[in-house]
Amino acid sequence: MSWKTGRGLLGPLKPLLGAWATEAEMNGVTFTCTRTFEPHGKGWVRLDAVWNLPNGAYRETAMFGPGDDGDLAFFSFTSDGKRSVGRLADGSDVHPQAVAFEARMPAGLARMIYWPPEDGGPGFNFAVESRTKKGWNRFLVHRCRPVDAGGTPAAPSG
Repeated sequence: MSWKTGRGLLGPLKPLLGAWATEAEMNGVTFTCTRTFEPHGKGWVRLDAVWNLPNGAYRETAMFGPGDDGDLAFFSFTSDGKRSVGRLADGSDVHPQAVAFEARMPAGLARMIYWPPEDGGPGFNFAVESRTKKGWNRFLVHRCRPVDAGGTPAAPSG
């Protein structure tokens, strides 16, 4: 997969377009998470994310497009009634080609980052971090792979 951004406001999202999935573990519980990025009208990209947890699905719908200042922003709504708004940010400390977004949350500044896998294979890495006095604290990282026609993540390469 080529990690190549596109032109225009939504250009940074080009490598993320498509359907992706990961199997992950958190606190000893294994779950799957799917992320689908698709164009939505003129000038927007929609993200639908579903975390398939043992006690039920947790869902997020986010819209990426122009913020009030015209810069790339996101507007996120989750199934537990929460919402957040953030903007494109610098993620070059993680990877030179990273696409990062920051949002002011009730607990402080948070960042989500997407970057190409080190092995050059298909998919992307995804992380969520919170800002601390010492820097960024990463508390979630996923390797997302393309979803095949049957809805299953592609097998790891190598």
